[in-house]
Amino acid sequence: MVFELEKIVRENIKRLVPYSSARREHTGNARVFLDANENSFGSPLAESYNRYPDPVQTELRERVAALSGICPSEVFVGNGSDEAIDLLVRIFCRPGVDDILVCPPTYGMYEVAAGINDVGVKRVNLTSDFELDQAAVFAGLSENTKLLFLCSPNNPTGNVMCREAVLEIAEKFSGIVVVDEAYIHFSSQTSLTAEIKRLSNLVILQTFSKAYGLAGLRVGLAFANAEIITLLDKVKSPYNVSQASQQFVLDALDKKSEVDHTVAQIIRERDALADALRRLSVVTQIYPSEANFLLTKFTDPITVYNYLLGEQIVVRNRSNLQLCDGCLRITVGTPDENDALLRALKKYESGTYEKSTVH
Repeated sequence: MVFELEKIVRENIKRLVPYSSARREHTGNARVFLDANENSFGSPLAESYNRYPDPVQTELRERVAALSGICPSEVFVGNGSDEAIDLLVRIFCRPGVDDILVCPPTYGMYEVAAGINDVGVKRVNLTSDFELDQAAVFAGLSENTKLLFLCSPNNPTGNVMCREAVLEIAEKFSGIVVVDEAYIHFSSQTSLTAEIKRLSNLVILQTFSKAYGLAGLRVGLAFANAEIITLLDKVKSPYNVSQASQQFVLDALDKKSEVDHTVAQIIRERDALADALRRLSVVTQIYPSEANFLLTKFTDPITVYNYLLGEQIVVRNRSNLQLCDGCLRITVGTPDENDALLRALKKYESGTYEKSTVH
């Protein structure tokens, strides 16, 4: 199958005339700005916040592109990577007609975005060891399947998808392959970003929420060929990323060595936490992880989950997901947080806790 972008973009999107904001009509310098109905007297917080932000995040895109070895025209900056997920569904999937394909267990927002947009969802489960079932994926695709979402490293399992399998699917699929790399900075595998120049139907998602520790700012990235980025810019809201968020991310990019140090520390803590959990009798399996969390199987996950809540420790119950029976997902914390978790689990294991507090 041959990928042709023109054939899979919704007709209404092709016809769409995007909203033209004041800051897109004038991008140069001026002495007096009286074009955008802003409060010219300023804000009590900071003078610069009374002005609308750069709607296309020019400086940020240029910095990210330089770090990633691609062109600024191949970078989209969104309100979290969730915005890019929603926009891709809206751009390529006709409501009530088209569908997406996902590979559970995986990140739930792909299905949520499809549901919001009245788009069908096909599910091809990962194998028992959380690998792609490539043959089943190909069998599940149809002419109405416009998007295939793959998460690598995968959430909630933590493993990376086979690089060769992902690329082969992209080479043969006539729709868009979206690879969500939210956790790529914690992985030994390199990003697929460089492949967007070769594969025009490949979209890579990344975020500043994880490795950069900026979840509260809600800034995500999409990397793709310039035509797809143009479509994302066409459909997004005019000022989708605040000025404060743009500036904080730019400042963080100036401190990349500190980010790299933190990532290395998280990886060390991840490995140490996995070793410690493995020694507990209430833990039956630790799944290999290249993310900042561990999918951990317990003998009695619901009881453990509720017990930890009683100890004011919150983990994520994933035991209701396909292939994750008995599993809790544990984010790698600071050394003190990890120690607190382990102390609580050892107390649970010894039976010395107050059982009446476990619901």
